Amino acid sequence: MSVNIKIRDAVKKYGDNTIISDLSLDVKEGEFFILLGPSGCGKTTLLRMIAGFNSIEGGDFYFGDTRINDMDPAKRNIGMVFQNYAIFPNMTVEKNVAFGLKNRKLPKEEIKAKTDQFLKLMKIEEYGDRMPERLSGGQQQRVALARALAITPDVLLMDEPLSNLDAKLRVEMRTVIKEIQNSVGITCVYVTHDQEEAMAIADRIAVMNGGEIQQIGTPKILYQRPTNLFVATFIGRTNVIEGSLEMKDGEPYLVLPGDYKVKLEKVREDEKHDQKVVASIRPEELVVEPEGKDGLKAIVDDAVFLGLNTHYFVHFLTGEKAEIIQESQIDSIIEKGTEVNLRVKTEKINVFIEDGSKNIIEGVVNDYDVYKKA
Repeated sequence: MSVNIKIRDAVKKYGDNTIISDLSLDVKEGEFFILLGPSGCGKTTLLRMIAGFNSIEGGDFYFGDTRINDMDPAKRNIGMVFQNYAIFPNMTVEKNVAFGLKNRKLPKEEIKAKTDQFLKLMKIEEYGDRMPERLSGGQQQRVALARALAITPDVLLMDEPLSNLDAKLRVEMRTVIKEIQNSVGITCVYVTHDQEEAMAIADRIAVMNGGEIQQIGTPKILYQRPTNLFVATFIGRTNVIEGSLEMKDGEPYLVLPGDYKVKLEKVREDEKHDQKVVASIRPEELVVEPEGKDGLKAIVDDAVFLGLNTHYFVHFLTGEKAEIIQESQIDSIIEKGTEVNLRVKTEKINVFIEDGSKNIIEGVVNDYDVYKKA
């Protein structure tokens, strides 16, 4: 059985230092919810508050209708997967998976059945008699996940579970984790600083910075319509270009380096006035135009061929640098030093007020707004 998680006005302090202040969110039953942000932003602190490993200085935490603030961690019925696996080195794989079940004093037959079930689910049944030292990092993480799930927890908490694995194993294991979470249907709160990992497996993501949630939404929403410049730069790759918004005949135009102007169709009504802005333009939204066409002029500094796509690194004539992602061509790669004209695909770019705190383009959805307005 899984539950929804409700957090209201959470506060975490270490002495006089407030790490988290007045944070609220809801995690839906059966949802794969990710806390994403840079090191020191408070995401692991919040996870440990949910688990009961950190004290709570303010606010209320609920599993379903049950307030858990003062509940012993052992009674919260959570499964926990740590960054360093935390499996017992002196026990076989099978005994590691069975450990939590034995602590609950279940009948031997039930322990055996559940242990076998999750060994098979995690595809490690052939390693049941092995000691952890004879397993790869990915296999050890599968053991940790099997042990966490075998006790049938209401909530699965995962703290940077893939950060110690190499790149190929990380991709493999994130697929495994998402598949298992889907099949079991458990509520999962997962902490990571890896935005690609988060986008690959999350139902929804809460982007955190400085102990505060910046935006909550699906990976698509966060990528396409970030609420502020921090989210835009943390989720995916983007080019940050200073410019201005100018009104002409009642229509808004974005003015970029070299006095290159593009009309913007989706500017919020209350932001339609002359002002300095910062544009976030994804590398795929800058398109190299054929010779002779007008555009944003740039010089190619380098080209990196990556199979399907080629990444070009350029600088504008005014000095600003940018990255472009183009589909690789069979016959040629644009050489270093070449001057190119770039077209901006305006339908997907984002534009922020000068300090980057607010997106002035329509269509921004932030699930966190409901708590900020409450």
